[in-house]
Amino acid sequence: MRIGLIGCGTVGSSLVSLLRDEGDLLADRLGEQIEIARIAVRDLERERDAVIDRALLTASWQEVVSDPEIEMIVELMGDVPDALETIQSALAAGKSVVSANKAVLSRHLAELEEQARLVERDIFFEAAVAGGVPLIRALRISLFGERLSRIVGIVNGTTNFVLTRMQEDGVEFEEALSKARELGYAEADPTSDLDGSDAAAKAAIMASLAFGRKVTAANVRRTGIEGISASDFLFARRNGWTIKLLAVAEHYGTAAGSTLNVEVFPALVPSSHPLAGVRDSFNAVFVEGNAVGELMFFGPGAGGMPTASAVLGDVIEAAHNLRTATRARVVIQEKASFVPTEAIFARFSISMEVLDEPGVLARVSEVFGSFEISIARMEQLEVEDGVARLVFLTHQTALHAIDRASAELEKLEVVVRLHRSFRVFA
Repeated sequence: MRIGLIGCGTVGSSLVSLLRDEGDLLADRLGEQIEIARIAVRDLERERDAVIDRALLTASWQEVVSDPEIEMIVELMGDVPDALETIQSALAAGKSVVSANKAVLSRHLAELEEQARLVERDIFFEAAVAGGVPLIRALRISLFGERLSRIVGIVNGTTNFVLTRMQEDGVEFEEALSKARELGYAEADPTSDLDGSDAAAKAAIMASLAFGRKVTAANVRRTGIEGISASDFLFARRNGWTIKLLAVAEHYGTAAGSTLNVEVFPALVPSSHPLAGVRDSFNAVFVEGNAVGELMFFGPGAGGMPTASAVLGDVIEAAHNLRTATRARVVIQEKASFVPTEAIFARFSISMEVLDEPGVLARVSEVFGSFEISIARMEQLEVEDGVARLVFLTHQTALHAIDRASAELEKLEVVVRLHRSFRVFA
């Protein structure tokens, strides 16, 4: 089985190493050797791992895709302008595709699945979500007949590392992020991680598979972790919570996937919940179904070898399907509809800095009351230079009401600064 590799960074070079080290074992199991025939890279002059045969390198992905002896394309380019064209061209050439490209898949999964169906080839993408955690295959195969109700998890290692360090070391956001960069858990520009875009892309893919509906990253409401402070963790700890960035996909109504809610947001997670114990760059995803109950998938969410292992699993399955003239089923059907924020209810914490003077609480309470937000309790964290830090915890409240109240609170002259609001995970 001759395959073409497009992109040979950390994951690509790890895949080359795996195929070299486990080649005999794979040949025994498949009945043939898996051979990397060509490797397309952007920079031919870059120094590469010694195990990579430089004679295989080319700067043209088109050369790899058009090679008639190559039966499968492994696309590991990342979010670059021609990544979608590469995948489409490979399928059009009658080749199966294995990809780890969450950005492309979160925008074009349904159309790529349909193109693969028309040419009777596969597109697999286990490594696009949660690195080495075998979640995608479970959603596509093991849970195909299950009526799933909700998926919730930690799917971004960078943000989880930052939040873990803030929780355990008591440091502020910038110091935790600096540590993440130092240890290689954060990119030089970690914007897509911190603003929730990366998690939103993964949430879209999970929702599409879990509910069989077309969900793109543009459909996912997202809030990142920037602006979270050490004092937020103090409040959370005193109340038996920690803070995690969660990706959530759930359906409302009686028919599976009939109306969806797909979001990414920082949440107050009870310390007793298994997600609270997911530390550093690890990922964990809970899947809830009608018959199966709750399942938890846990493991390394990134890293060369864990991600390459997921890619290799897809390569093996695609190779088997090519030899047996079969293919994976297409699960994505009609376009999804989404619930409005008025229908999403939860408990929230809302933090703000206000002037420490008479009548402030009455002004703030009036805003809450005008949007029918019931306050369960209020805490005053500190007073400094005539400014008090207040945290309000609500009863069950519509997300829409919280958004509208927050906009009004920011207009009050007695509110010096409105901090982050957090949803209480339940």
